Amino acid sequence: MADSKSKKKNDKELSYSELVAKRDALKKEYMDLRFKMVVAHVDNPMQKRTMRCEIARLNTFIQQKEAAGENK
Repeated sequence: MADSKSKKKNDKELSYSELVAKRDALKKEYMDLRFKMVVAHVDNPMQKRTMRCEIARLNTFIQQKEAAGENK
C-alpha cells in the first residue's frame, strides 16, 4: 500500500503536459487490454478496473491544473 501512496504523490507533482501524456498512454494501454480480453485470455482481469481508476485519477489532477490555470 505504501507504493500506491507514493505513486499518487508523484502524479500530483507532475506538470500539466506530463499528466496529459501519461493519461493518453494509459488510455491506449487500456484499449489494448480491452481488445485483448475479447480476443484471448487475460491473466489479470482486475487490471482493467485499476487502469480505469488510474485514468480517472489522472483526469482529476488534469482538471485541477486547468482550474488553477496551469494548462500551458
